[in-house]
Amino acid sequence: MTNPNTPILIGAGLTVQKERNPARAKSPVDLLAEAAQLAFGDTGNSGIAQAVDTVASIRFITDSPEARDFPFGIYLNPAHTVSKLLGLAPPNMMLAATGGNSPQMMINELAERIANGAVETALLVGGEGFASVTRALAQGLDMSHWNDRPDKEAEIIGVEKPGVLPIEHKHGLFFPVNSYPLFENALRAHLGRDMAMHMKKVGQLMAPFTTIAASHPQSWFPTERSAEELVSVTDDNRLVGYPYPKYLNSVIRIDQAAAVVMTSVGKAQEMGIDESRWIYLNGCAEANDIWHIAERPELHRSPAMKGMAETALDMAGWTIADIDYFDLYSCFPVAVEVACREMGIAEDDPRPFTVTGGLPYFGGAGNAYTLMSVATMMNKLRANPGKCGMCTGNGWFLTKHALGLYSTTPPEGDWAREPVSVLQGKIDAMPKLELDERPTGTGHIESYTVAHVAGKPPQGILIGRMVETDKRFVAHMTSLGDHVAQLMQEDGIGMTGILAPDNEGFNIFTPKS
Repeated sequence: MTNPNTPILIGAGLTVQKERNPARAKSPVDLLAEAAQLAFGDTGNSGIAQAVDTVASIRFITDSPEARDFPFGIYLNPAHTVSKLLGLAPPNMMLAATGGNSPQMMINELAERIANGAVETALLVGGEGFASVTRALAQGLDMSHWNDRPDKEAEIIGVEKPGVLPIEHKHGLFFPVNSYPLFENALRAHLGRDMAMHMKKVGQLMAPFTTIAASHPQSWFPTERSAEELVSVTDDNRLVGYPYPKYLNSVIRIDQAAAVVMTSVGKAQEMGIDESRWIYLNGCAEANDIWHIAERPELHRSPAMKGMAETALDMAGWTIADIDYFDLYSCFPVAVEVACREMGIAEDDPRPFTVTGGLPYFGGAGNAYTLMSVATMMNKLRANPGKCGMCTGNGWFLTKHALGLYSTTPPEGDWAREPVSVLQGKIDAMPKLELDERPTGTGHIESYTVAHVAGKPPQGILIGRMVETDKRFVAHMTSLGDHVAQLMQEDGIGMTGILAPDNEGFNIFTPKS
């Protein structure tokens, strides 16, 4: 018999808004409330909302340091705002720290609190109205009513701190479109591939994502594309961060929202929730990799991904071969590639790696995407009882990770997850590279990208090691000559050059002739 304290997910809601006139668009929190109503309805219990004692939310993009000067779209406690819209007054409100890992992290946290009796029934909401916010800004509209700064604060769950060191920030690594291409090129070098062969493999990996996005009713870009189309640079598919053209980048200017309702088996039975709606969290885990990119010894690896997969599968009593459906976080192709390698999944595995279509095609709803993949996974598993699903989330720069294993089949024994500190302690004990913030002398490139920003010349962003000290450096390629262009024509990894700071404090790499 299943322990009545076992946590389950009982309702899922998904919504998308494609209204192009921001004056007629729903606000970001109205989208969350709409998803919540759909999730309530999905439980089959018309009175479920009144049973909610905890409302938790995912942080909006507009609550990030780079967007806090926006005149609207600022919601400091979305759980509070959504609760007001829904006519609820829950005693508990929670807010996730920044990161694409946060939806799964919050599900793990809520599940543990439900299992321990600290929470009875929870609503988790997340999404973005960033497309409408940015359209309104571009049109000069006054949408100041799209704000809420309540005095009531939510409990913060997770680690909220900058994702990069100041020297990494200065050289542009705080933009994901700059940092993830570094990981991609590092993986390519590790695999010994030339760029043409590697990008062919990348296109083959991501093309099936577009097929699934094309059939998802809440997809932002329901367009199927070929592998060649994804990787070919054209006017419509311009380079963003070499080697990635636009179609391989996550898209955050979307209007999407999702919600899930969670409770215990005993409470679901008490409320008369039909067992066909129940989805069990059979296994879960989370961990952070070495926090700063420049301190990671290997740029193509994620020990946290490997460790949390092992931890969650052990909790569920499953193996990777038992998984029928995946949704691997796909902000950029390298996130999928690294996950596959760390979890022991072949890149040509016949099992699809997404149930939504992924962030570049279904939609990359800021920190909230994984909530949409979980909601979609719930519906997938309900339609296929007894099958097993995995959803992963990734925050910052392959930094923060979370994973959930789902099924209609209950876990054996009492639900209990390993303390997060166990795996995190192992990762924290791993050696870090020492960073030379003002490198002078000879160094060689470990990985690189070329950033393409509208109205600006392409910029080479490099990461490498100093020859004499083996310390890590972050730098820009010299803008003199054609060295930046050569990074896209020849393989720059292994290139040796001279490093020195310029008058503005940037580290500049000049190749040896």
